[in-house]
Parts: sequence; C-alpha cells; structure tokens
Amino acid sequence: MDISHLAVQLVLAIACAGVANLLIPRRIAGGIAGLMVIGFLGVALGEWSFALIAREFGLTHPILLWHVQGVEIVPAIIGSTIVLYLFSTIFSYRKRR
Repeated sequence: MDISHLAVQLVLAIACAGVANLLIPRRIAGGIAGLMVIGFLGVALGEWSFALIAREFGLTHPILLWHVQGVEIVPAIIGSTIVLYLFSTIFSYRKRR
C-alpha cells in the first residue's frame, strides 16, 4: 500500500461515511475525525466481507466491482453503513444506562 492508495482510501472513507450518514441519519461524534474512523472501519469491513462472500458464493455482480484505485465503492458504502449503525446503537445504549 503506497501513499496515493492511502489518500484515495481516506477520501473514499469520508465520502462513504457521509453517504452512510445520509442512509442512517445519526449524529456522529467527533465530526470529521469520527467520519474518518467510521469510514476506514467501513471500508475495511466492506472489502473483507465482500471478498469472503465472493470467494464462498461466487458473487461477482459488476456493480460490486466498481473501484477507485483498488478501493471498492459499493462494499465500502455498505460497510460504513453497518459500522455507523453499530456505533450509534452501542453509544446510544450506553447513554441510556
């Protein structure tokens, strides 16, 4: 992984977390830093889970293979949405206790 791949991953992580925030309108703690953390975790989760699904079940739909310098867009958005939902659920539960 070189610095340009990391920069693209950072930009896509912020964009994917922003899209996830549009899909699940929750308040993200930490502002842009929170978006970056959710985005990076979402990109990692999305790439890992879709690689696993593709290997196990042979899922290779063309829309899932859209990428920018090796970072797949649709799996990253789905992964960021899952991470945002889990983080907001866990932190809202801890707030109520």
